[in-house]
Amino acid sequence: MKPNTRPAVPYFSSGPCAKRPGWSPAALSDAAVARSHRAKLGKAKLAEVIDRTRAILGVPADWRIGIVPASDTGAFEMAMWTLLGARGVDALAWESFGSGWVTDILKQLKLTDVRVIEADYGKLPDLGQVDFSRDVVFTWNGTTSGVRVPNGDWIPADREGLTLCDATSAAFAMDLPWDKLDAVTYSWQKVLGGEAQHGMLILSPRAVERLESYKPAWPLPKLFRMTKNGKLNEGIFKGETINTPSMLCVEDQIDALRWAESLGGLKGLIARSQANLKAVEAWVEKSDWAAFLPETKETRSSTSICLVIKDSWFTGLSAEAQAAAAKKLAALVEAEGVGYDIGAYRDAPAGLRIWGGATVETSDIEALLPWLDWAYAQVKNEAAKAA
Repeated sequence: MKPNTRPAVPYFSSGPCAKRPGWSPAALSDAAVARSHRAKLGKAKLAEVIDRTRAILGVPADWRIGIVPASDTGAFEMAMWTLLGARGVDALAWESFGSGWVTDILKQLKLTDVRVIEADYGKLPDLGQVDFSRDVVFTWNGTTSGVRVPNGDWIPADREGLTLCDATSAAFAMDLPWDKLDAVTYSWQKVLGGEAQHGMLILSPRAVERLESYKPAWPLPKLFRMTKNGKLNEGIFKGETINTPSMLCVEDQIDALRWAESLGGLKGLIARSQANLKAVEAWVEKSDWAAFLPETKETRSSTSICLVIKDSWFTGLSAEAQAAAAKKLAALVEAEGVGYDIGAYRDAPAGLRIWGGATVETSDIEALLPWLDWAYAQVKNEAAKAA
């Protein structure tokens, strides 16, 4: 039987993510449209994003915060292309985005003194292997595996190298220890449900010192250049963006930040995300077919909640058949209009991925879960009839 309750908001995509509760286009009515982003009004709006971000995330006063092009991808590429190469690199990867950064380090930057420390989906690499006399590149939360680092205790405060952290599905949902991080990036489209194409780059004083003392061996495109005459271009970190931003997107981010403040800031955002994870955990504990992809509870993400199917019927299928069955399950849920974009990432093990960031209401997660049971039963029964 189909469940009687339906999610009020059925959007569970891991990016772009659900808008904040109650959002409507009216939230953008004060946007500085048809105005230059370099005019007084436009610069004030951009600076407001930076100031509110600093306050909510607790970013130290001497850390720079910049709005940069091309979402989290652009922000992290910007960090890698400008900061790496001065030292050897330890690159960590346990899912597709971390693996993508490894590929760029090896095949695009063509660095030679690189140690790749990897783990399969569902696992975290041995963090004790990391050498912090080198630069370290890692994701805080593996968006496509649902595996996160548990905390920053594994990073020494007195490290010699820099830490470059892709935090795009962690910022605003997890505590980030700023004294352990030198370059942090994320996009607006994740935890706060903002629009795409704008990235955030946060730099420690140590990262700024690297920018001003080290010149990469490769040419840098204009969109990556953060220094001028050997000194940091401070304007980038005061809202003077390198290229033209969308003022509609800027207004939308201001609205999201104000909403976050209304919840009590970071603590309120974290609490909402944790409540979503707990709802899924309670359901998984009783399920005879669903399990978490992350093998260890302490490394389980509260934002990109990744599930696999443990039923022996499913595990006995070929990889291709598993992928097809999982896709059919997700398609059934979508066809009912109760859960959109919940399929696992294309490179991840077959299963489901439910976004649990702060913009998602726990009541909607709770309403979705019985539909997963219903859809799984349909897929399994159909397979049994076909056999």
